[in-house]
Amino acid sequence: QVRLVESGGGLVQAGGCLRLSCAASGRSFSTYAMGWFRQAPGKEREFVARIGSSGNRTYYADFVKGRFTISRDNAKNTVYLQMNSLKPEDTAVYYCNAVHFLTGSFLFTSWGQGTQVTVSS
Repeated sequence: QVRLVESGGGLVQAGGCLRLSCAASGRSFSTYAMGWFRQAPGKEREFVARIGSSGNRTYYADFVKGRFTISRDNAKNTVYLQMNSLKPEDTAVYYCNAVHFLTGSFLFTSWGQGTQVTVSS
């Protein structure tokens, strides 16, 4: 199993941007599609974006289309989430996980610690 460490979160004003990173251990990273999820206080964890193992396919939740971009660097075992035009409703803890690309379901039952994103109005 791959170990995942998220980083890059912080406090930003509405309209601002952040770039999240998810660093993965293990040599099998490049074989997995990867996804970003988020969980706001009192809410269920929800899907944000996913990317195919080679980076040639992406898919986004409707609420981030046109604002967020997922990418990956397999040489660095890292997946990124560039978040632009942030809104207060984007406030959440963001997590990454390996995913089944077609279904979006996550593969690893053990999640990282996540990275907190707080967007002020």
